[in-house]
Amino acid sequence: MNKVLSFRKADLIVPVAAVFLSVIVFLLCSIPMMAGDKGGKWVVITVSGEEYATLPLNENRELVIPGENGFDNLLIIKDGYADIAEANCPDKICVHQRKIRYKGETIVCLPNRVVVSIEGGEEGDVDAVSR
Repeated sequence: MNKVLSFRKADLIVPVAAVFLSVIVFLLCSIPMMAGDKGGKWVVITVSGEEYATLPLNENRELVIPGENGFDNLLIIKDGYADIAEANCPDKICVHQRKIRYKGETIVCLPNRVVVSIEGGEEGDVDAVSR
């Protein structure tokens, strides 16, 4: 009745394989997050549907964006916000839009065919709730 338990090399295969697979799954899940936007926010500017520039939101700067039909927009990036400060388009709706800073927010100037959007970083708070 008194048996001595002995381990064989084959008895270690399952635990070692489980640990190895766990490490592989962890690395595969964490590498895209580390290599992604690295927590930074970017201002992506498109003109007529084509990417014009991508700028970091944490660096203050001004940029004149040439739009369609000879119109221009003045983009100001300051204190973590992007804003169209001036435009020589007829309606100037883009100038009256609020400053943007959260992922997914955009400013659009239709006459100039300019879109300024934020990518990366955290999403903003809920603006409203509807039922």
